[in-house]
Amino acid sequence: MKTQTFAYTAGDKHCLGYLAWDETAAGPRPGVLVFPEAFGLNDHARQRAERLAQSGYVALAVDMYGEGALFKDMSQLGAVIQPLYSDRALWRSRARAALDALLTVPQVDRGRLAAIGHCFGGTTCLELARSHAPLAAIVTFHAGLNTGLPEDAGQIQSKVLICNGADDPLVKPEAVDALLAEFRRDKVDWQVIHFGNTVHSFTNPDADARGAPGFAYSPSAEARSWAAMQHLFTEVFA
Repeated sequence: MKTQTFAYTAGDKHCLGYLAWDETAAGPRPGVLVFPEAFGLNDHARQRAERLAQSGYVALAVDMYGEGALFKDMSQLGAVIQPLYSDRALWRSRARAALDALLTVPQVDRGRLAAIGHCFGGTTCLELARSHAPLAAIVTFHAGLNTGLPEDAGQIQSKVLICNGADDPLVKPEAVDALLAEFRRDKVDWQVIHFGNTVHSFTNPDADARGAPGFAYSPSAEARSWAAMQHLFTEVFA
């Protein structure tokens, strides 16, 4: 497996993503974006990209803020996240710039693309899908489940897998209901898996160290959600 820092631009941002692929494999292969948690392009996102590369994909862990910015706690995030929540066109353009960058990688099959994301990154997957991006599938892990804009009706082309902690205090049942109403309206091919006894950030082994109520790593939910993602990718990339 080979990895490298992968520079690209997103509007006025100079982004430093993390690209992983199997340099011994022949021919083009599916490309997968990895959108990190709100804190930025951290080791968790890099490790997920590496696991995808080991499974035969070309994976790009995305830099959503530029210059590889990484934040330590929630108090630092407002200045970089609020402009995206306030301007969803900007949010989507940052995500689409990462997709366009992935498409420049020679090893990527441009007709076989997907995106995964964790927490804020999972919400970013939904925003990218609503921009009519040519994705075969998106997978979210413990994501914030917002709903689309009125003009987004019918824009999602991808199959969607939502992996959610059943006891996640940040994801209310009404948010799930609203998202599913959007999917049903647009006849999206969707799956939602609720993992019992599981809270927020369940894929990240560092979640417990934050000492925050409602945040905890779950080895079983992490393993089951990854297996569900792999099953979907096998289906869409066959």
